[in-house]
Amino acid sequence: MSHGFRITSALWDKIHHFASFPQTGVSLQQMVLFGQNPSQGTLLKASQFLSEELPVRLAHRVKELDELPHNLSNMPSIIKVKNWYAHSFEELIKFPPLPALSPDIRRSLFSSPPAANSNVGHQLPSSTPNPSLEHMLLVDDVANQNFPTSLDGSGSSGFNKLKLRVPMERRYYAAPLASTIEWPPEIREYNKRFTKMLEIIKTRHDPTVTTVAQGVLEWKQSQRARHIGLDMQQWLDRFYLSRIGIRFLIGQHIALNTQESHSDYVGIICTNANVHDIIEEAIENARFVCEEHYALFSSPPVQLICPKNLTFPYVPGHLSHIIFELLKNSLRAVVERHGVGSEGNFPPIKVIVVEGKEDITIKISDEGGGIARSAMGYIWTYMYTTMKLGPGEGLNEDFRATDFKAPMAGFGYGLPLSRLYARYFGGDLRLISMDGFGTDVYIHLNRLSSSREPLP
Repeated sequence: MSHGFRITSALWDKIHHFASFPQTGVSLQQMVLFGQNPSQGTLLKASQFLSEELPVRLAHRVKELDELPHNLSNMPSIIKVKNWYAHSFEELIKFPPLPALSPDIRRSLFSSPPAANSNVGHQLPSSTPNPSLEHMLLVDDVANQNFPTSLDGSGSSGFNKLKLRVPMERRYYAAPLASTIEWPPEIREYNKRFTKMLEIIKTRHDPTVTTVAQGVLEWKQSQRARHIGLDMQQWLDRFYLSRIGIRFLIGQHIALNTQESHSDYVGIICTNANVHDIIEEAIENARFVCEEHYALFSSPPVQLICPKNLTFPYVPGHLSHIIFELLKNSLRAVVERHGVGSEGNFPPIKVIVVEGKEDITIKISDEGGGIARSAMGYIWTYMYTTMKLGPGEGLNEDFRATDFKAPMAGFGYGLPLSRLYARYFGGDLRLISMDGFGTDVYIHLNRLSSSREPLP
């Protein structure tokens, strides 16, 4: 877990060097087309892409964690997270390179287009800008175009060197490789070792969301501040959005390398995600958590109106997280407003799903009393919660839950994080309140899936 890890001055030099490169966004559509029935050669190209892309993304975050405003960088939990990112960065750049390959294999990997009768050689469609970027004030990574000539600083190229970052999505996502080639065992071994390292990195970063939240809590206590400022709010948006992207790329790669092939899945992406089934499961989970928290025999009912055969390519985990968090909010609001004694007579929460030309829209409506207009400015603010936390319900330093495993009480992260998950693939999340009655939340999901990641 990076205990005792220190960032040396030599490592800082490398971090600053890698942070001078732009990040490369990919789209859901590209990931699906690239990852169908991947050969060991295709997986190797994916490994090579991540061995270049992940250090760049991690370096941007380490540099940012070190330069936060208002003394936030000096909070113990923020330092802890910075060291995790630096440790993972170092592991990636020190990962042993692939042994020398025969000229034939190198040609198969990097030059020749597949045979005329092969259907794997088509150019993948380019990604489109993510509309979510219009909503966010993001740092422009590409403002300075004077990039170094190579990632290792040597100016040289070569298969085992990290080369000049030509537009990566063109180079890496040009085409999956034919599965008829006999790939040597050292490629399989390299892919296996690389995947094992990614699993270790992913586990190390599991508690990042709650640890950063703990760091913000430490800052608020040290400053005696009630709320965080806009600059900190924007940094948290950028940081967590970047984390979603890093974990998506790592999770996708691990799944492609370790899971049996499945007709409906490419890695963690479901090509036919059934919206009705995902929401139904999230409803069950949220109602269970609500019943446990309030010691209810039956929580407020949830009515689902959704076509049973509505499917689209998406990451089911992302969608179920969003729905679960929002339903938890609605269930809590209804129980708090009407009282535990109203069990059996709670007004229902309605979930309505509609498919449009561009979006699939999900509306969650509750009669939980709504939110006062004076509080609407705070609902997207991290650490803002309407729930009164008891003495034992703060954030435990060792709380290792991932993004959405927070208790019913939450810690003011449900709404802002859910919005980031929606925006990651070009969707959005909006909330309209009727103070004194209830709340409507609209989740817009981009069904065209060609938006590339919004890279902060």
